[in-house]
Amino acid sequence: MTGPTPATRSLSVPEGVDGMRLDHFLSRWFRDLSRTQLARGIRSGLVSLDGRVLRAGTRVRVGMVLEIGIPGIAPESGPPPFPEVLYDHGGLVVLDKPAGMLCHPTGTAFAWAVIGLAKERWPEAELVHRLDRDTSGCLALTTDPALNAQLKTAIAEGRTRKVYQALCRGTIPWDEQVLDGPIGPADGPIRIQMAVRPDGKDARTDVTVLARQGGLTRVRCRIHTGRTHQIRVHLAHAGFPLLGDRLYGAPPEVFLRTLEHGVDADAIEVTGAEHHALHAAELELPTPWGDVIVRAQPPAWFEERWRSV
Repeated sequence: MTGPTPATRSLSVPEGVDGMRLDHFLSRWFRDLSRTQLARGIRSGLVSLDGRVLRAGTRVRVGMVLEIGIPGIAPESGPPPFPEVLYDHGGLVVLDKPAGMLCHPTGTAFAWAVIGLAKERWPEAELVHRLDRDTSGCLALTTDPALNAQLKTAIAEGRTRKVYQALCRGTIPWDEQVLDGPIGPADGPIRIQMAVRPDGKDARTDVTVLARQGGLTRVRCRIHTGRTHQIRVHLAHAGFPLLGDRLYGAPPEVFLRTLEHGVDADAIEVTGAEHHALHAAELELPTPWGDVIVRAQPPAWFEERWRSV
């Protein structure tokens, strides 16, 4: 047997599984992987404790820190570049998150995410809010728990300002509009999809048209509430989905297929881009030392798509 690969993922054994066989524990914890994949990884010596390779029948104990190198659980490549730091003062950090990077891991499969990268640099780091995977721009985190709580309260009470830029499919005929349809879960096959519906939660997005060209409209959006996918839902409901939005700008089967097989040529043809064109351009937060305003310029891919139409 060989030892674990250099790229491993640490996992602390939680309460409730004390004394469970290693193979049973991993099967329960990582349900996205088959029992065969997990068993093969254990046999190959890809699970260890303090440098000692473990067997399938090893009994796990609460607090053990396992090192796991099984593909799909462990990182298969090195970390991506750290996002640009736009602001760092008093325990508040604002990053320019790139499109395609998760804020926080989802599911059990390994993925590099902002919070994991940030904790390597600032062990006390915690997110103040989140952005969708494919949304770029201003993302705030703190290294001070008290400040984190204060800022989350400020967001909940509407004492912050968030401004985005987006590229929409279609030519929007109006110059300014308040989109305030209530938002709630959509009735459809996609669990995470939201929709404007009468019984939804109050939501308001102020939209200003910045420019129109080649069947696209560039807009500025200020959100006054923080509903899931709010800008994407409101603009799609108005008839102008974001460029590249597979969830709100394409039939459900397109989104569901990309979940299984990734983004293909058909998804790009239907939506117009590899991912949605939404950028968090400005963030204003109230802090103990005064209001902080941070701006992030739209990334190169965003500007290239706009210039190419």
